[in-house]
Amino acid sequence: MQKARALAAGDRLAVVAPASSFDRQRFDDGILELRRLGFDPVYDETVFSRQRYLAGPAEVRAAALHRAWADPTIAGVIAVRGGYGSAQLLPLLDPDLARRAAKPLIGYSDITTLLNWQVLTAGVVAFHGPMLDRRLSRGSAGYDTGSFMRALGDTAALGELAPDGVDVVRRGDATGMLLGGTLTQLLATLGTPYAFDPPEGFVLLLDEVGERPYRLDRMLTQARQAGMLARASAIVVGELPNCDEPDGGLSGRAVVADLLAGFPGPVLLGFPTGHTVGPAMTLPLGVTCRVVADVRPRLIIEGAAVE
Repeated sequence: MQKARALAAGDRLAVVAPASSFDRQRFDDGILELRRLGFDPVYDETVFSRQRYLAGPAEVRAAALHRAWADPTIAGVIAVRGGYGSAQLLPLLDPDLARRAAKPLIGYSDITTLLNWQVLTAGVVAFHGPMLDRRLSRGSAGYDTGSFMRALGDTAALGELAPDGVDVVRRGDATGMLLGGTLTQLLATLGTPYAFDPPEGFVLLLDEVGERPYRLDRMLTQARQAGMLARASAIVVGELPNCDEPDGGLSGRAVVADLLAGFPGPVLLGFPTGHTVGPAMTLPLGVTCRVVADVRPRLIIEGAAVE
């Protein structure tokens, strides 16, 4: 697995829109936050392209990624927002170019598709972290500054992450390569040439938002029947915001806990990354991660994500 050079103050970050269009004010606020962190965010006018609910045609969005990878002055790539559309880029992307560039790609939600493509196809570490829209645009209320800067800027392993509010569904201790993201996007790749194909013993990260309990049940059932869960040594589930029944009678977290109660390895629920109600933590995908599910549930990122 290739690692990018650690980001430093003054580095140029390419801002791209691989999926849906976005609110301009949130974009501008996110740009200001990147500058406050010491980076130099750069973009061209194609980032503002529009086509229905997308940030322009797939060819335009893919070309923006290619330009960012090919430009030696660009140190990293960060997405504006998710939504929908990243999967359309997969047939258009050059994995050899991404591998040679070895630059961090940062995003979550619909960008899950691209993160796992970068890790599993291009062989480069990627980052399940904040985007401009709704995260960086809100400053410290939207993302965890510490894990973001350490994951991308520190050549030492991120180490132990033990945030409050994480529940243990299944006790245990397991280690593997961290992969995953938003479950909807992982499942959408199945049956395609770009199917999510993790190695045996990996740690599965699952994130979702706005899916009612029966939909979570349906997706986890598909993941189980597709063999995805059987390959995992541990599962780390996000906070699942807005995943309860409207009448409050059934919560998404309760359903997921019940569905994963028989998993043979450790299972954590409520880890604040991706879609969260508070600051979202940044997690590197493609590095070794240990999941400890005991009286003090935690992740230990054992492999450095940058060099």
